[in-house]
Amino acid sequence: MTTASARHILVETEDECNALKDRINAGEDFADVAKEHSSCPSKAQGGDLGQFGPGMMVKEFDEVVFSAPVSSLQGPVKTQFGYHLLEVTSRED
Repeated sequence: MTTASARHILVETEDECNALKDRINAGEDFADVAKEHSSCPSKAQGGDLGQFGPGMMVKEFDEVVFSAPVSSLQGPVKTQFGYHLLEVTSRED
């Protein structure tokens, strides 16, 4: 079974998500931005969600995590929880 590891930042608005993406793309550390801004409890680990398989996360999240290039910043991705910035940290078949 394919597994992936990812980290994310969850915020309420698309505008906030885009602003944080710009900061990370400009060189700010993903984990530091997650700790400061994410509304998910994973923020304590810098947004790290650990390892998971297909179907363990919401559909919109899964679609990105299992298709995006590893180490690329993706988002905003809208789910029922809000807007996510995602970074796939690893993926194994």
